[in-house]
Amino acid sequence: MKRTRETVIEKFLLSSALITILTTVGIISVLAFEAVKFFREVSIIDFFTDTQWTPLFTKKHFGILPLLSGTFLTSAIAIAFALPIGLSIAIYLSEYAPKRFREFIKPALELLAAVPTVVYGFFALTVVTPFLQKIIPGMSGFNSLSAGLVMGIMIIPIISSLSEDALRAVPNSLREAAYGMGSTRFQTAIKVAVPAASSGIVVSVILAISRAIGETMIVAIAAGQQPRLTLNPLVPVETLTAYIVQVSLGDVPHNSLEYRTIFAAGITLFVFTFALNNISHWIKNKYREKYE
Repeated sequence: MKRTRETVIEKFLLSSALITILTTVGIISVLAFEAVKFFREVSIIDFFTDTQWTPLFTKKHFGILPLLSGTFLTSAIAIAFALPIGLSIAIYLSEYAPKRFREFIKPALELLAAVPTVVYGFFALTVVTPFLQKIIPGMSGFNSLSAGLVMGIMIIPIISSLSEDALRAVPNSLREAAYGMGSTRFQTAIKVAVPAASSGIVVSVILAISRAIGETMIVAIAAGQQPRLTLNPLVPVETLTAYIVQVSLGDVPHNSLEYRTIFAAGITLFVFTFALNNISHWIKNKYREKYE
């Protein structure tokens, strides 16, 4: 009886793993199949070199660069805002905060990750943008700056929580050795704990970047839907995810060339997030080898 139960549990766990793998394979297959159809009609060279993206206009251009620039601009603003704040929170919780305060504040911070992103989007549009327009005259009502800042707020829990876990995993013997040599608590945190936990911190940052790149509702609501090749954070832009939402919910006929653009954008987004995840894995192993 016990042997039968163990076999059933083993088969169930194997089935769960296979479902996950098959789902991933299915998603990649659909994206690749539709993208191949798209690239039969559109040159892949034009796709990556043309500076205009107007597949829904009469004069069609299929250059992905404007969508890529909008995606990376909003993500760069988000990580530039979230990294110093998230890392500071992690250092404080790990090295300074009393145990009871840490047990209270860490779950409270992680509640930010539970807020629906559509709420973040309307917060960016109705609160952050009007506030920034008072400081920066001439700023557009839709812009990448407010979207990026609110995305930064959204990913702070990812950086702070994972970085704090990495810092807490640093052996106390390293801290005690630093104190024994006359280091202050701040010096110990910055020069001992942070370098020792660097693999986990770097991974948390890359995961946060991946989350920002894949964000949809905040950029769809607050950043605008005007694909343009620019690094100006004060004007409307469009990201890969926002374009996919625009076409998916619009009146574009299925199986048309215009509709297949969402699969081309989707496979491009998948390649970048896949590359980031692999980079994070490589960096984690590299840092682990360095400090072992």
